[in-house]
Amino acid sequence: MQPFTSTIFAEMTALAVQHDAVNLGQGFPDTDGPESMLEAARSAISSGVNQYPPGPGMPVLRRAIAAHRSRYGMSYDPDTEVLVTVGATEAIAASLLALVEAGDEVILIEPYYDSYAASVAMAGATRVTVGLREDASGRLALDVEALRAAVTPRTRAILVNSPHNPTGTVFRLEELQAIAALCIEHDLLAITDEVYEHLVFDGLSHIPLASLPGMAGRTLSISGAGKTFNCTGWKIGWVCGPAELVSAVRAAKQFMTFVGGAPFQPAVAHALTAELDWVTSLRDSLASKRARLAEGLRAAGFEVRSSEGTYFICADVRPLGYTDGWALCRDLPAKIGVAAVPVQVFTDHPEDWQHLIRFAFCKQDAVIDEAVERLHKL
Repeated sequence: MQPFTSTIFAEMTALAVQHDAVNLGQGFPDTDGPESMLEAARSAISSGVNQYPPGPGMPVLRRAIAAHRSRYGMSYDPDTEVLVTVGATEAIAASLLALVEAGDEVILIEPYYDSYAASVAMAGATRVTVGLREDASGRLALDVEALRAAVTPRTRAILVNSPHNPTGTVFRLEELQAIAALCIEHDLLAITDEVYEHLVFDGLSHIPLASLPGMAGRTLSISGAGKTFNCTGWKIGWVCGPAELVSAVRAAKQFMTFVGGAPFQPAVAHALTAELDWVTSLRDSLASKRARLAEGLRAAGFEVRSSEGTYFICADVRPLGYTDGWALCRDLPAKIGVAAVPVQVFTDHPEDWQHLIRFAFCKQDAVIDEAVERLHKL
């Protein structure tokens, strides 16, 4: 674990605090989720829901998760095919610890969320990265040929994140079909991080990999409440998949955190059942904030990449005369009072990504406007 002793988010947040900077680095919203969900949590606390919940998660939440996944045309048994976890981060780590052995290879799509590499390392496996590539339209797309070339006899699993952090890419059906074909051909497991499933813009749709033919029996689908309902601190996530795979994940998970978030579980169950209209409004609001930040970044001199989903938008620093995004992000809090995150830290090939930095737009408009005003000083 020596390469993973600190995270970019901790470093940039510390710099933001030190210099009283506007923090557009870490992806958490600065407004709360639906009031009825918050009230459900308060009610659970006051009515005594404060002890260990059942190991797999409260039945009411597992039923709500299964019902929610049915909107994609998939059916999960809440008793055997749904597991509640301490956020999606634990779900990913437990899945890899349960199902990947020392010497196996796990394919990550680069740039990748930083916990993926740490989880592969904890499992004793080897990560193999395949980079997104910029297509003719400027979209960062899946490099299908590179993905195909990355599969070896040692490949055990592929970890797929769509909508994609940090780039905002949303994988199209044909990209997911290519991943599915490789998984089926080589008998690979798929682990999917879908925490931004509801935060997709421009009329695009999120398509779960597990919904494709031949994938339901080999895919663990992971999501959570944090990004959907503005409650990232609650750390309520889940895994859905075939019973034998979920059982294996539960075996690992129970010795990591055992259980978590008892009073939050019925509150998330309520939100999944009754507050999806609120989520639609959240998505529309975030689309507006994305446009607001993109316009401001362009006016400040950045070249802005497209963002099709998530909280994030990436900007090219080269038009401003910079070549190293990491060096710029280190200087920004002290220099102008803004914190961002360099994309290169999420890669094994930083030389291909050092021109991009990531900004989060899941903030109040006044916060975005203040950050943009400061960025004009560049």
